[in-house]
Amino acid sequence: MISENRMVVKVGTNVLTREDGMLDKLIFREIVVQLVKLKRLGWSPILVSSGAVGAGKSVLGESHIKEEAIRRQVFSAIGQTSLMKRYFELFIEYDVVCAQVLATKEDFTGGEHYQNMINCFEGLLSEGIIPIVNENDVVSLTELMFTDNDELAGLTAKMVNAKKLVILSNVDGIYNPDKEVVSKIFTDDEEVKSFISTEKSGMGRGGMLSKYEIARQCAAHGIETHIANGKRDGVVLEIVSGQSVGTTFLTTNS
Repeated sequence: MISENRMVVKVGTNVLTREDGMLDKLIFREIVVQLVKLKRLGWSPILVSSGAVGAGKSVLGESHIKEEAIRRQVFSAIGQTSLMKRYFELFIEYDVVCAQVLATKEDFTGGEHYQNMINCFEGLLSEGIIPIVNENDVVSLTELMFTDNDELAGLTAKMVNAKKLVILSNVDGIYNPDKEVVSKIFTDDEEVKSFISTEKSGMGRGGMLSKYEIARQCAAHGIETHIANGKRDGVVLEIVSGQSVGTTFLTTNS
């Protein structure tokens, strides 16, 4: 059953970083302020945040480790602490407590792992704490990895029965061939897929095609899903206020 006050907000690496690849401090504050305001409006937000690997790179600089998988683990191990320190310090300014939830694909496959994750989310949300979810890149390799954090956000939204999923990108939404943003997409509309680029930009692992697939699946599950530009001030608040922003995937009940 859909929970009327739960919302998952996913913010990607390309939103959180500047053109030079360093973390954008102003964007971090903007995201935090919006989530605090969502809480004051009665929502129980969950943040799915990328950026650990980028944060690790900004701390360590160049790495001499040749194997890419190990290098990623090292950057992530360093970056997770840096990322959470930044979020914690920002949230606590507004008397809001946040908590880190690191996930692997195994946590969403059912059984004890799945129930443990549900219990964790339920406990945090019942205390008014904002969970910050990220893939556990330190232990997630190859077959254990999510496709990207869009997939993680979609699985999280389904797990907590969220009413809304907001996927923040560095573009305004899905564009049609005339370079105009497609404002609304129904779950049975497959034509849109034909003109979505398969290219991936910046440091992120995902792309717009991945976002489209996850958004469609979540909308079919009853979760209204939005793809919007996370660089735009107040974009999440505009969405919850009913403004037409970015691309909205409508549920079958819409």
